[in-house]
Amino acid sequence: MPSSAPGVPGTHGTSGTGRIAVIGGGPGGLYAAVLLKRLDPRREITVWERNAPDDTFGFGVVLSDETLGGIEHADPVVYRALRDEFVRWDTIDIVHRGATQTSGGHGFAALGRRRLLQILHARCASLGVRLRFGTEAPPAAELAARHDLVIAADGVHSATREAHAGHFGPRISTHRNRYIWLAADFAFDAFRFEIAETEYGVMQLHAYPFSRPTPDHHPSTRPLGPPNDSGASTVIVEMREEVWRAAGLDTCDAAESTERCAKVFAEALGGRPLRSNNSSWLTFATVTNTRWAHGNTVLIGDAAHTAHFSIGSGTKLAVEDALALAACIEEQPDLPTALAAYEAERRPVVLSTQRAAAASLRWFEELPLYVDQPPRRFAFNLLTRSRRVTHGNLRLRDSDFTGAVEEEFGCPSGTPPMFTPLRLRGLELRNRVVVSPMDMYVAVDGLPGDFHLVHLGARALGGAGLTMTEMVCVSPEGRITPGCTGLWTDEQAAAWSRITRFVHDAAPGAAIGVQLGHSGRKGSTKLMWDGIDQPLDEGGWPVSAASPIPYAPGVGQIPRALDRAGLDTVRTQFTDAARRAVRCGFDLLELHCAHGYLLSGFLSPLTNRRTDAYGGPLENRLRFPLEVFDAVREVWPEDRPMTVRISATDWAEGGTSAEDALGIARAFAAHGADAIDVSTGQVVPGERPEYGRSYQTPYADRIRNSLDVPVIAVGAISSWDDVNSLLLAGRADLCALARPHLYDPHWTLHAAAEQGYGGPGAPWPLPYRAGSRTPPTGRTDAPRPRLTLG
Repeated sequence: MPSSAPGVPGTHGTSGTGRIAVIGGGPGGLYAAVLLKRLDPRREITVWERNAPDDTFGFGVVLSDETLGGIEHADPVVYRALRDEFVRWDTIDIVHRGATQTSGGHGFAALGRRRLLQILHARCASLGVRLRFGTEAPPAAELAARHDLVIAADGVHSATREAHAGHFGPRISTHRNRYIWLAADFAFDAFRFEIAETEYGVMQLHAYPFSRPTPDHHPSTRPLGPPNDSGASTVIVEMREEVWRAAGLDTCDAAESTERCAKVFAEALGGRPLRSNNSSWLTFATVTNTRWAHGNTVLIGDAAHTAHFSIGSGTKLAVEDALALAACIEEQPDLPTALAAYEAERRPVVLSTQRAAAASLRWFEELPLYVDQPPRRFAFNLLTRSRRVTHGNLRLRDSDFTGAVEEEFGCPSGTPPMFTPLRLRGLELRNRVVVSPMDMYVAVDGLPGDFHLVHLGARALGGAGLTMTEMVCVSPEGRITPGCTGLWTDEQAAAWSRITRFVHDAAPGAAIGVQLGHSGRKGSTKLMWDGIDQPLDEGGWPVSAASPIPYAPGVGQIPRALDRAGLDTVRTQFTDAARRAVRCGFDLLELHCAHGYLLSGFLSPLTNRRTDAYGGPLENRLRFPLEVFDAVREVWPEDRPMTVRISATDWAEGGTSAEDALGIARAFAAHGADAIDVSTGQVVPGERPEYGRSYQTPYADRIRNSLDVPVIAVGAISSWDDVNSLLLAGRADLCALARPHLYDPHWTLHAAAEQGYGGPGAPWPLPYRAGSRTPPTGRTDAPRPRLTLG
């Protein structure tokens, strides 16, 4: 039983944590022991570490200034010891095809992992923490019965987590690249990324210094390996699984792998060797857990979560976990409350880091897509891969580098990337901002009214290069709801003409596009705010689709599978609507083949179960959407562009694959699509999207850089800094924003004002010009009152 009752003040801490067991002697476990012992010296804390004190894996670790600040505040003794050991640098070198691009202002601090452990060992010893090296910890359940708190810091392969998997709910995802941790016995000048295009495929090197060049390194502080006076660097070599196998590295032992990696990157290493520490080729495992605490046992560090090494967060997250756990135990009245507070505090931070790490991981997995980019764009793309570094903060860190990237992109002098024009056929868009199609559900009998005039007109006046209508339905039975707009009558066309005239007259240079679509099996439903995807109580209409599969089984209608006559009718409805759109004066036409509507329903294997020429393999599933596209393209003027919106993934097992998405985009581009508008999902109700900032843009990125076709990126793009970053990195050609334009119809003009831009890419309408500067919000220059003496 625990030695003290929880929450007894003056005994062993306010949370009843008198006896503490720590499983795992890595940085997170050791630092948690240090902090908890320092906060209450009466605590009995034991750390079990199955390895010897000098055993360690990996070489250098990187910590951020933010983490170091937390360490300084929590334990100045550890901070001072770390400060004296750190190697600091602020530049990143990116070497590709014989050219080196250097970016400064980044700020890194690193030291050897062994030295970090030695510092923490010494601090534990000075405080009276018991360290049991070379000893396997007893099972967590056994420790929990004899201790007040058990901290499971036993790493990515945590035995504690697996023993209680039913409670913690772990999910472990492995990835496609192979990598190996090595070291070089000299200090690189900077963080170095180097790309090697070998006969087997693309390989990459990640390297950074962790030990200073010094002639008097004491053996106790020297990193792993032989004595040297040149410092040391961590070197990670990474490549796709298929490249690893093609190169024969799957059959090499550690020594041969190390030697071959040194040969591939001989120029970077100056011909010097690499060394290993029982290094082996690994695939990265992303660890998440539904819960981090089980009774009086809590997970920290890699046992609870992992983030890909390319953003250098493993040790950082573990140390920050320890800081938060110790603080919550100190602040909260009892252990359950403390552990709940710890998880509530850390989980959002960890999830944000994991999202950034996942983006970085995917970038390196898809590295072959980018090797043909111009050199500065490639470097910028690499630096901004995780979305944590953006155009804006990179410009602050290194304006010369960012300016060179902008010049290579083609930005006119003083022009942010988003205000660089783009030509599609005969249409020149004055900037790269698109008001994304957004269903308003306020039409009557398909007629757009005053609301649509104000809604679309306001956003065109607000500066966007292209304002898109909502999905305009090609027939009454092609509506989603009774409030959807249409283009199946001349009366509707006249109403749309009123809107396009207003946009062209009131916002010269602004373009307006129409999105044509058919609801398919998702039709005959209530207005969104009355019950999204719910069938109408009365006044409904029969729906049709590729296959007789309802969108919501047991709720929605079973659609009629379109026969030959039905296919012909739908195609004619699209061409008739397109002819009306020509007369309306729309500048661009988009065919809606996404989100589970009719044409999308033909593309996804989850919604197309046909056995005729329109079902089965992708080539057949594409047949009808391409027939519609070709028919519309034939009646749409040659000099006006056409785009296609697709769902690049269904976010569901068995749905549209990455290769399917490329095949769909490739087919539409071959048939004359001028850009692919890359969205995702909304095809099946059981989807599981991976939401997050700019979460859909990797799909646009992959299509653009695989096929060299212009793309429109969508999906939680919320800031002008994101827009600039995506464009400059070559991940998109246009960026479509929806909710930001609902919040602020003048989003684009305000983005220009905030960047100090007043050029032709974002002209203020003459009546609004007086508002082109941010209004003052109050005096800020008044003398401050004296509130203290001295």
